[in-house]
Amino acid sequence: MKKIIVSLPVILLNQLLFSQVIIGGTTGTASNKTSVLLEFEGQNKGIILPYTRTLPSSPTEGTLILDASTSSAARVKLYNGTWVDLSGQDADITSSLLIQPTSSQTAEDSNAKSIIGNSSSQADGVLILESQTKAMVLPTIENTDDIINPSPGMLVYIKKTGAKRLAVFNGNKWAYWMP
Repeated sequence: MKKIIVSLPVILLNQLLFSQVIIGGTTGTASNKTSVLLEFEGQNKGIILPYTRTLPSSPTEGTLILDASTSSAARVKLYNGTWVDLSGQDADITSSLLIQPTSSQTAEDSNAKSIIGNSSSQADGVLILESQTKAMVLPTIENTDDIINPSPGMLVYIKKTGAKRLAVFNGNKWAYWMP
């Protein structure tokens, strides 16, 4: 708990000063990674996408979610004007949903969001990256087999010679996207 309390002010101060956040890293700074808005360093970890029990009614293009509207047929999806399935297969995440809070368990503020890169955003999301010149760098790994017990909705980039690709885990299997 102490790490969270100490880390949050550091992240917020970093956001105000540099509009850049590097999580888990020791090699990057705002001065030598000027095109990076959000970066995850370290091995064998990934980003967990939000589990949504209802698809957003008016999502912003670029929205990524784990669609859990049918818990026995969950899929990772991207919104680019229409919802695109990135999983290519169903996953039963019923047991994983048991440990996720529901709106009846929490007083969710529908207007609450964290924005990195700007002081405000019209986009609707939990974490919003706003920049015309900077990007998010995904957590990089050598192999999805190295991730012990991946969580449904996990997103990583595989950085291995001849096999660079985006990988998403829907709770059952990894799906791979090559450039």
